[in-house]
Amino acid sequence: PLTALALAALLSSAGFSGIANAADPIVGQWRAPGGGIVKVSACGNAFCAQVISGEHKGKSVGTMRGSGTDYTGTVIDPRDEKSYEGSATIAGNGKTLKLTGCALKIFCKTQTWTKI
Repeated sequence: PLTALALAALLSSAGFSGIANAADPIVGQWRAPGGGIVKVSACGNAFCAQVISGEHKGKSVGTMRGSGTDYTGTVIDPRDEKSYEGSATIAGNGKTLKLTGCALKIFCKTQTWTKI
């Protein structure tokens, strides 16, 4: 099953144009349920996620696109570098990030991360 860091990754989907805004609510540091921290930052017209603490420190875990509260793309499991389709939704006044990663669009796992 996908771990917190696996879902950490986020996404690289088509369909969003323009430059990612560094003030977007997805940008920042997020604590996954396992305790690892993932930094999400603007990179061109997307948002890139990188593990900055824990066992997989330094690994890129994905790229995502979207704005406001909804994002989609590809989640990369840092353990084996497998990719999954995924989505992320900002909730709780920007304090939580609900991540869902799916294999074959039917086997899905969801986690909630907390902004730090």
